[in-house]
Amino acid sequence: MNIENAVKSGSDHGCAKSGQSEAAIHPLDPLSTTELAKATGILRQEKGLGGTWRFPYLQLQEPDKAEVVAFEPGKPFSRKAFALALDRATGDTFEAVVDLHAGKVTSWEKLDIETRGQAPIMIEEFDTCVEIVQNDAAWREAVKKRGLTEADIENIQIDPWSFGYFGDEEKYRGKRLMRGVAFHRNKRTDNGYAHPIEGLVAIIDLNEGKVIELLDDGPAAPIPQDIRNYDTPSLGEPREGLKPLHIVQPEGVSFSVDGWKVNWQNWEFRVGFTPREGLVLHELGYRDNGKLRPIIYRASVTDMGVPYSDEALNHYWKCAFDGGEYGLGRLANQLELGCDCLGAIHYFDIPSVNDFGEPIVMKNAVCMHEEDYGTLWKHYEFRTGVFEIRRSRRLVISFFCTVANYDYGFYWYLYQDGTIQLEAKLTGIIQTAAVTPGQKPAGGMVTPEIYGPSHQHFFSARLHMMVDGEKNSVVETNATPRPIGEGNKWGNVFNIETTTLKTELEACRDANGATGRFWKIVNPNVRNSVGNNPGYKLIAEHNPVILAAPESHIGKRAGFARHHLWVTPYDEKERYGSGDYPNQNKGDGLPIWVQQDRPVENTDLVVWHTFGHTHVCKPEDFPVMPVMYVGFRLQPNNFFEANPAMDLPAVRDHASVLGSGSACCHAAE
Repeated sequence: MNIENAVKSGSDHGCAKSGQSEAAIHPLDPLSTTELAKATGILRQEKGLGGTWRFPYLQLQEPDKAEVVAFEPGKPFSRKAFALALDRATGDTFEAVVDLHAGKVTSWEKLDIETRGQAPIMIEEFDTCVEIVQNDAAWREAVKKRGLTEADIENIQIDPWSFGYFGDEEKYRGKRLMRGVAFHRNKRTDNGYAHPIEGLVAIIDLNEGKVIELLDDGPAAPIPQDIRNYDTPSLGEPREGLKPLHIVQPEGVSFSVDGWKVNWQNWEFRVGFTPREGLVLHELGYRDNGKLRPIIYRASVTDMGVPYSDEALNHYWKCAFDGGEYGLGRLANQLELGCDCLGAIHYFDIPSVNDFGEPIVMKNAVCMHEEDYGTLWKHYEFRTGVFEIRRSRRLVISFFCTVANYDYGFYWYLYQDGTIQLEAKLTGIIQTAAVTPGQKPAGGMVTPEIYGPSHQHFFSARLHMMVDGEKNSVVETNATPRPIGEGNKWGNVFNIETTTLKTELEACRDANGATGRFWKIVNPNVRNSVGNNPGYKLIAEHNPVILAAPESHIGKRAGFARHHLWVTPYDEKERYGSGDYPNQNKGDGLPIWVQQDRPVENTDLVVWHTFGHTHVCKPEDFPVMPVMYVGFRLQPNNFFEANPAMDLPAVRDHASVLGSGSACCHAAE
């Protein structure tokens, strides 16, 4: 579909669409609904899977990089599906690969849940957990002891949580577990997080379908009563004086979309999507003087860990892995035009499956649009009167997901000067706790009755680099003061020190603001006109590290958050910073892999960047938290011969007006 015509026509709410093409034209195209149905059918028929079997994962088995790099349009390519199949009756879990061309299962291996962890929690199990807890007699009695009636119980909100791991294998061996914590609501539409029920945690065996243990500290903390609802009818009259701000592109957009392939302002890439990671960017490159130069082969956020800092019964065990335990992609929102996304929008619909393996389409899951970003470059030469300015525009590719109380947006930005940025937007509702009289809360007070437990958010970005070729190195740069003396007579000179990271353990690094530390991913086999290796500079913008003790269970499970930088040689089996299955896993992923201390110099490498936020809660975070922004940038460093945005046209926006309505713009025509 022509993008400009789709935007102008107003069809589909004025936005262009793509994402449901049945025939794959590239090895990295996501599986279509037809292919997903075929994969499920083959598995059920060959393996005799009955009604108790579920599919936490069913997605494209991405071909080996060598096949993708060698691909030529129009030539045949492999087409395989990866499935994680779970029997709810027994807990048996299998990893499967289905060859869609051959129409058969080529791999069927039982998952060792004792060593590798459990399959991620399914959406069906969220509902099951709530029903199990609400129907448990002991839990109902415990709730009544806190002053609630039988009628109140029907409106109680149950938050299903992943179980975690605390060294109790014998007690819970082989069980598929969740925890349930409760919040009171006066009516079903109330904000339950304003009324936490403390000291009561249910442990649920999902396979047996029952509460197997009830942890009850007694009603030490009263249930908060203050109502803090956030739905529009509860908020009252909105503020006045806010005039409409329209984002319009009357001549259409500047990008083009061909299936899953996008071109915009010299950028070229492919859109992908997985149940765990959500949005994936493939084969990201920049066309420079007519030549497409590769930069990143594959980019995604592989997981997000949220460890809490509270010893209370309801909170000490909390460390959700929102990617590996729930699935960022599986929980993606259907985005709304004019609310989530402004302007001339192109949406990607994502083919997927429900827990039963039945094909579904996640409508409007990925949003793409252009937006103004202020000044890109500018200079006024007062001696000659030459004045030039160019405005910056960026392409935005994004999706939003809701993981219980929190909402997360993931925004990839591409700029006209070659910069790449990832921004995570954190919003939603904080986990809350009732204040126990006489005790100091382990967090920040948000109302006189409740506090938000202090916690951290850590994202693990995986960047399979390909800067000007498949063999790259990582160079660390630090700026340090030079002692006054020879070579620094006036005390103003500082040193720029660079080090090439040679092995995995040497490349476990942390940001350092005092030295302005940054890392460059370079191609050591190429030099530019000034004798330097072309590269991209990784700038860490938010620099907390995990504060849980390294020897603690949470510290081991979220070990990827121990460092800001990890570098590994490419291994197709090493996909996720927290390991394949963090659900009920004692710890896996990057801290384990790097112990091999493999060489990472001048090779096909993967750069992993941990970024996040330490959240000490405050009243402004409630009832819904304003967006907190975290992320990082990749900027060209010796990649181009000059500013690549010098060729932008000098234009003015005739729609811009002064407050009086007069046209205003100082840019050159």
